[in-house]
Amino acid sequence: MTTDSSPLLQGELHVLGRIMPASNHTFLTELGEGGTRCVYKPVSGERPLWDFPDGTLAQREYAAWVVSDHLGWDVVPTTVLREGPVGLGMVQLWKDTVETPEGRPDPVDVVPEGPVPPGFLHVLDATGGRDEPVMLVHEDSRPLRRMAVFDVVTNNTDRKGGHVLAMADGHRHGVDHGVCFHVEDKLRTVLWGFAGQPLDAAERDGVERVLTGLDGELRERLEDLLAVAEVDAVARRCQRLLRQGHLPVPAGGWPSIPWPPF
Repeated sequence: MTTDSSPLLQGELHVLGRIMPASNHTFLTELGEGGTRCVYKPVSGERPLWDFPDGTLAQREYAAWVVSDHLGWDVVPTTVLREGPVGLGMVQLWKDTVETPEGRPDPVDVVPEGPVPPGFLHVLDATGGRDEPVMLVHEDSRPLRRMAVFDVVTNNTDRKGGHVLAMADGHRHGVDHGVCFHVEDKLRTVLWGFAGQPLDAAERDGVERVLTGLDGELRERLEDLLAVAEVDAVARRCQRLLRQGHLPVPAGGWPSIPWPPF
């Protein structure tokens, strides 16, 4: 699948305001006066990280969309690399979210300890801010399962609850993919409720589609954005996922939940 991202490359970006909180400079913008709203993250506003090369987060955000687009699952909103008001950066289509109906948890949520809400999966038990027992849960839904598979393929080290956007039609988008594609396995996610579950046929097909693409055009696109070793690591993760046949379980040696989780 190839989404037409060219509209995001056309027109001048106008900054409407800064999105807070965010560890890197993140701006709400629009294309032209009153045009399409976008998120703009300039390379110049990236905070250095100890384990990722400086000035590469925007490319990783775009690479995540390239993989999402190749899968055809619409995990990541349409994203481009382009010049903006303060230089080159990632520009991503803004998505308006919907409020969760009263009485139902958010797609990823902290709820009081007790029975897991219907249609949700348990991730972990914890203690709340008032020392009350709570649980981290998330939806048992097709969009979140596909997001979990996508995160394994891209080695997402920061899938927080706030990085899951609820759409009015029930779809879920994932955002904030600047710390993906490290050569070392660094998966950190709040979507561990799927841990150990077998891949279904559509999920296997998607992973195989990425693996096949890494023998051709997909590899060429990713190698323009990432180190060759990082692209090779994507292929290894796809092969391992297909070989094991199930979503991974947390492993020792690296924190499995991002902090903070929201």
